[in-house]
Amino acid sequence: MRGRQMSVMNSTEERLDKVKAQYKYACLNPIAEVGLEKLSEEYSRTENAQEAQVIFVRSAKMDEMEPGKDLLAVARAGAGVNNIPHAEYAKKGVVVFNTPGANANGVKELVIAAMLLSSRDIIGGVEWVKANAADPAIAKTAEKAKKSFAGTEIQGKKLGVIGLGAIGQKVANAAIGLGMEVYGYDPYLSVDAAWNLDHSVKHCRNVEAIYSACDFITIHVPALESTKGMINADAIAMMKRGVIIINAARDALVNEKDMLAAIESGKVRKYVSDFPNSVTANGKGCVVIPHLGASTEESEDNCAVMAVKEIREFIEYGNIVNSVNYPACSLGVPTKEARIAICHKNVANMIGQFTSILGQAGVNIDAIANKSRGDFAYTLIDADSKIPADVISALEASDAVVKVRVIK
Repeated sequence: MRGRQMSVMNSTEERLDKVKAQYKYACLNPIAEVGLEKLSEEYSRTENAQEAQVIFVRSAKMDEMEPGKDLLAVARAGAGVNNIPHAEYAKKGVVVFNTPGANANGVKELVIAAMLLSSRDIIGGVEWVKANAADPAIAKTAEKAKKSFAGTEIQGKKLGVIGLGAIGQKVANAAIGLGMEVYGYDPYLSVDAAWNLDHSVKHCRNVEAIYSACDFITIHVPALESTKGMINADAIAMMKRGVIIINAARDALVNEKDMLAAIESGKVRKYVSDFPNSVTANGKGCVVIPHLGASTEESEDNCAVMAVKEIREFIEYGNIVNSVNYPACSLGVPTKEARIAICHKNVANMIGQFTSILGQAGVNIDAIANKSRGDFAYTLIDADSKIPADVISALEASDAVVKVRVIK
């Protein structure tokens, strides 16, 4: 009896070891434990990114990093993905995720702080106090000195929000609550985003309307070829004299040499950036913050939890939510005998090819989900029976197929 019990225990331990070793993940940056602890026993951590099926990343540059042969997905614990070559990864069937909205409140609060820091010379005043700390009559002296640091209030001023995604919405709504007159511009404004906006936000049809009308301008768009350097000498020329510009999105959105020239001329009153570099770090009229937008415990936790949730949904079920290089696509929790996921090029007759191959093999299809995004598409197929290895090979044989994965 004892021998039989030992045999059962050994068998159970072997099975658990196999489960625990099924997927390997690597973290290129510190990822909040509150997120990582939501990974099941099927996931084990590795320090060698080349052997990982999943990579979690925040700011680490992946452009020079050759993905390992087993890599299935990259999850960015944040919104921007300009540190990940996601277009190239799409060609290899590596799905790249981000976590839009998870850090939105942290960035929103920093933007509100940026408006206050730039409208009132709080930093200058604090530095004066430090410099005069040894003065026994500092309280009296401060009453005379404070005139040098006087500023303006933000209530009643016009704020222009360029980009009304998760962060832009929150900034706009918060500014309304502070008594500001808010103008918003976003040519891709979604229905959900529109519903979330305060009804007092004035929607502009072009960005030039914001340039000409607003006392404060804050940018919340991704760094794309179409948006890089969008705040340049030409854009600034359309703005009100004494405008304050806030950039908590991406440094590439602003031509900072043009910005310094505009500050020198008095056209721009202050420039607040969350991206320190040698151009603006000690620039006159610049308030440069060391990339603190999403650096709150809450934001880091939220991003980690969302990233892990997205990865588990993809790895375990094949479903895609919040990818930047493949379309959203889902068949829910697998309930049939088999599920396969196919990354492929967005060309004609791919569904016909897949169903023909499966039909010839006598595999009955229960459900199909197919979505496309740009040059690539993604297909999920549920079947009533296990799909033989030779059928998987036949699916992989197409020149338009990038990767086939057996989920179940």
